[in-house]
Amino acid sequence: MDTKSISPVDGLYGLVICGGNSMRMGMDKALLDYHGKPQCYHIYDMLKPFCEKVYISCNEQQADGLLPGYEKLVDLPYYSNNGPVSALLTALTYYPHKNFLFIGCDYPFLKQDDINAFIPLCRENITAAFYNEEADLFEPMLACYHQHAKHDLLNMFEAGQYSLQHFLRTVNAAKFHPANKKAILSIDTMPAFIKTKHSMDAYK
Repeated sequence: MDTKSISPVDGLYGLVICGGNSMRMGMDKALLDYHGKPQCYHIYDMLKPFCEKVYISCNEQQADGLLPGYEKLVDLPYYSNNGPVSALLTALTYYPHKNFLFIGCDYPFLKQDDINAFIPLCRENITAAFYNEEADLFEPMLACYHQHAKHDLLNMFEAGQYSLQHFLRTVNAAKFHPANKKAILSIDTMPAFIKTKHSMDAYK
């Protein structure tokens, strides 16, 4: 799509989520190459036209390996090692007056057009997420989290509840039904990556 006509959403920061252990994949999913560059950089570049700033959310081990020119946000120790909520609470702690477009590295079929279609919900200053109708589940790592979510997220975290799926249901987040149904397809294993990569290469 033509990004020249896109203007960043006021108060919206992008957060590329790649702080996990990728145990099922066997390697860091953020470094998988579907589109000619590691997925974390592909998502970062995809989000830039829509956001005031973009950060790659990562753990300490990943931080030193990131290329210069890509801003990073390392999980704060208090929140670390508790899944995606660690990244979100870290971001909301550093930037409490910003909303976050929160996108994981698991979705190789996600396109800029899908983000563009989702952006109107981000402009409404609400918490919203892509929705998987077939599974009747939110996609917590394809979401926009409003700055006011921090209070409830922190209470949840301190009670030992780390599930963003639980949070999205609790706050009755707005549901986004993507026209591109493959946008929510998560690739989590090496056989699935190889199959997906081969299918993508066949159409280039």
